Amino acid sequence: MNTPTISTALIFFLSLVFSWSCAASADGNVDGFLECLKQEFQNYSSISDLVYTPINSSFQSVLDFSIRNKRFMSDSTPKPQVIITPEQEEQIPPIIYCAKQSQLHVRVRSGGHDFEGRSYVSEVPFVIIDLLNLSEVTVDVEQKTAWVGGGATLGILYYNIATKSPRLGFPGGFCPTVGVGGHISGEASA
Repeated sequence: MNTPTISTALIFFLSLVFSWSCAASADGNVDGFLECLKQEFQNYSSISDLVYTPINSSFQSVLDFSIRNKRFMSDSTPKPQVIITPEQEEQIPPIIYCAKQSQLHVRVRSGGHDFEGRSYVSEVPFVIIDLLNLSEVTVDVEQKTAWVGGGATLGILYYNIATKSPRLGFPGGFCPTVGVGGHISGEASA
């Protein structure tokens, strides 16, 4: 009779130990990620203003900025461990490298709306690379081309084309809050 009780107690104890080690591992991943960023960016202070963790007072507002589906704003929705808002394309590869080294998944927000939450929700520990600062659009009227940053929306693209030429355009649809990155890559909600 004591055997099932001991077995149950042992399973319970091992479950607790395992869950504590997983929690410690998840915290370690974030610490390792931030430490890796410090090593990858010799001048870490140059990006420290672009890194948001849940202890930052502006973390929640940065997270909620482009969320259009209120169901993902609940307390029960998994939140990222870190949000990073790079200002230069060159900052992105080290961020991805550090996330991989720290076993954190990466979600990318390309500036537009995402009604399904694919760019800011995950069931595993993750970081968000938010491209909102990379929204520059350069239009070359003579070549009839445009160079578009990954954080630009269709509205930003339309506006920049219209200010350069009354004859050029881009066939992207009528919703100005769609991210160009998601539109071009085929992600309907990016």
